[in-house]
Amino acid sequence: MSTDRSEITLRFLASPTDAGQSGVVSAGRVLEWIDKAGYAVAARWSGTYAVTAYVGNIRFSRPIEVGHLVEVRARVIHTGRSSMHILVEAFSGPPSTGALEAASHCLILFVSVDDSGRSQAVRPLVPTDEAGRLLQAWARRRAEVRAEIEAAMKQQVYSDAGTAPVITMRFLAAPTDVNWGGKVHGGIVMRWIDEAAHVLATSWSGNPANVAIFTGGVRFYRPLRIGHVVEVEARLLHTGRTSMHIGVHVRSGDPANGEMELTTYCRTVFVGIDEQRRAVPTRTWTPVSEEDIALDAHALDLTAIRARHEGPAEQEASPGR
Repeated sequence: MSTDRSEITLRFLASPTDAGQSGVVSAGRVLEWIDKAGYAVAARWSGTYAVTAYVGNIRFSRPIEVGHLVEVRARVIHTGRSSMHILVEAFSGPPSTGALEAASHCLILFVSVDDSGRSQAVRPLVPTDEAGRLLQAWARRRAEVRAEIEAAMKQQVYSDAGTAPVITMRFLAAPTDVNWGGKVHGGIVMRWIDEAAHVLATSWSGNPANVAIFTGGVRFYRPLRIGHVVEVEARLLHTGRTSMHIGVHVRSGDPANGEMELTTYCRTVFVGIDEQRRAVPTRTWTPVSEEDIALDAHALDLTAIRARHEGPAEQEASPGR
């Protein structure tokens, strides 16, 4: 392990239980690993418990095969008063060669909290080289993009007036979902998001081999408690030639009173693949109601916002996951 408290690397083998319907490691499992690595370095940097606040722009560039060695690298690249902006990158490859290739990357935001759940200050990160200064500048630019995306998402209405395909998964948060703070682990919530979106994508496309190529705007509004009822609702927002853009809301509440509150929201993009893992066309969804039309335009708007702030290399995402 590095002696630099701003970096940490997790290494392990991808097991058969990590696989999704396509035979490779599911995006939901990768999201869990990303969150765990992010938490590990956030806790190491701050010396306190930390909570996931936001995960943005998760790109899945290539598949992680079952049995491959996985390396998840997390690095603090910028700090606010109580926040830690962490770059997380996942790599994988056959253990027989030790050669690892990039599989996914994202920027994740953690907040240091005290025993009462209130945010508390963390020591500032001061880059010591040009690479560190460039990463810090990138994190600051991403904060501007995040604010623009959140503002666009808050303006949208999701109601019964929509006619788009929707699926809802409902269950209790189990003790096995607990994190180090006694709440549901952020990575578990992201896995539930991926699973609900996968069910919807499969239902719409008729193809069980659907994979996530992008997940973004994952905003954690409040903690989700063990024993609470969890409701994960996935709704189709837009279809491209091969892509399905899906909005997912996670709500939770005490089963004793039945009151549900929004816990997490995000947008994810799935594509169907064939036996050679090439993207295949999906059937077109046509918006009907005013709400449908607005959300369809919203999905395109979010894509445009990201395109304005990203280079061509970041805009491309392989459908091989």
